[in-house]
Amino acid sequence: MNTTENTPEKQSPPAERELTGKRALVTGGTRGIGAAVVRRLLEAGAEVLTTARSAAGTAPEGAAFVAADIGTRAGTETVAAAARERFGGVDILVHNAGGAQPYPDSSAIGDEGWQEALDLNFLAAVRLDALLAPGMRERGAGAIVHVSSAAVATPVGQFLHYTAAKAALENYSRGLAAELAPHGVRVNTLSPGRTATPGGEETRERWARLAAAPGATNAGDTPPLGREGRPDDLAHAVLFLVSGRADWLTGSKLVVDGGEFPRG
Repeated sequence: MNTTENTPEKQSPPAERELTGKRALVTGGTRGIGAAVVRRLLEAGAEVLTTARSAAGTAPEGAAFVAADIGTRAGTETVAAAARERFGGVDILVHNAGGAQPYPDSSAIGDEGWQEALDLNFLAAVRLDALLAPGMRERGAGAIVHVSSAAVATPVGQFLHYTAAKAALENYSRGLAAELAPHGVRVNTLSPGRTATPGGEETRERWARLAAAPGATNAGDTPPLGREGRPDDLAHAVLFLVSGRADWLTGSKLVVDGGEFPRG
């Protein structure tokens, strides 16, 4: 006799509160994509700590905040200490802070520009993971999301420092995923395309001014789906990646770009 039909299934919490009891850290969470991620995590029931370089930005209501420059080792140590003090560790870590300013071409970037891009877009994640992932490993569970960029697929001179740093982040993410998978910790990468955020608009305005220079590459056309991304488009993707719905997913890259960039 088949008794499967009469066996009650384990009930999952409602999707809107599926992260109840989870502790999350989101870097760069006072505006744009980061703020949207913070709001969605809060709505899903998580406790959230977020960061920015200064308190000038406003963290979404309900989130804790620590001011720190995670582009420095001292800044990542400050953030990790705040997470331990407030939560005793984290279950979810979202590396959203990042960015870079365009240059006329790659030869104009200089050592300082390269180092700043690497510190913020790559080494910040490496340092913060090294401080907080061991706690996840000891507990046998955790989810890490590294926010990269879909522009890695088509690097251009004006942003070569940025896309190179994000390419390094993607390679590191795959290696870390393989290392932590046996311990129940998942690591995935999210690659946004052009998204309507204050920081994105400021960068595109600077790029547009540079595009008039001979040999410059412009910011491109509207994505095939007919609009720029919205912060919530990316926040929903992050929510999926850190939830139980993605518990068989690690070492992957989720591209959310409206079809803007080619797939390799």
